[in-house]
Amino acid sequence: MYSEIKEKASAWDKVNIARDKNRPNSKFYIDNIFEDFLELHGDRTFKDDQAIIGGIGRLEEINLTIIGINKGSNTNENIKRNFGMPHPEGYTKALRLMKQAEKFKRPIICFVDTPGAFCGLEAEERGQGQAISKNLFEMSKLKTPIITIFIGEGGSGGALALAVSDKIYMLENSIYSVLSPEGFSSILWKDSTRVKEAAEVMKITAVDLKNFGIIDNIIQEPQGGAHKEPYLMAKKIKDVIKDEIYKLIEFDENQLINNRYDKFRNMGNFGY
Repeated sequence: MYSEIKEKASAWDKVNIARDKNRPNSKFYIDNIFEDFLELHGDRTFKDDQAIIGGIGRLEEINLTIIGINKGSNTNENIKRNFGMPHPEGYTKALRLMKQAEKFKRPIICFVDTPGAFCGLEAEERGQGQAISKNLFEMSKLKTPIITIFIGEGGSGGALALAVSDKIYMLENSIYSVLSPEGFSSILWKDSTRVKEAAEVMKITAVDLKNFGIIDNIIQEPQGGAHKEPYLMAKKIKDVIKDEIYKLIEFDENQLINNRYDKFRNMGNFGY
């Protein structure tokens, strides 16, 4: 964790590290942090979206629901997982698992790594915007602790749909933004070559967001990025989750919801 919030690399450097194909994905962290993970499939409406992994597992004596947006580790798996861009049924699957967690009083852990929700015609036809907005609404009042960790990219509503949480952490080289630097430079400046400048202006790094009060804290990565020492990174994340979850389970349901409400209302003080 950072004791002093300082940048060690440019925002564009961090964008590239966050997108690195060797960066550990959600499945890696699930496999190396939790015990007895059992994946659950489908949204009970349309199909099982492979871009989102979800299920139940255990951390020490605590049973948890774990949900992660997952990129592939090779070309074939990336195609299978739609490069970490969920369809509406991915978000409805996640919400189904969250409501199940609430019913059985299991805390929820979310991992986010997505360029954004899939914006294809079929996703829009099946209600992509509605699926995301419903997640935001329902997460705001879930009667169980929620922790979200950004492990790579955090793109737009596709990331926010798993981030209305009691505690939000970002890995040192992860990013979180309303759109990509490429999209920003093309839309705002009509110049796709200004991506490095856009990344700086957008304030998308973990340090920026910590300083704005959007996230709670930063998890420091090994030198060169999480992919350099993935098992060490998994241990750091595990330690953070353990520390936070034992604190959060002490709150009663009403206090938990009220604290979550206040957390997101106060973000307006920073212009968000």
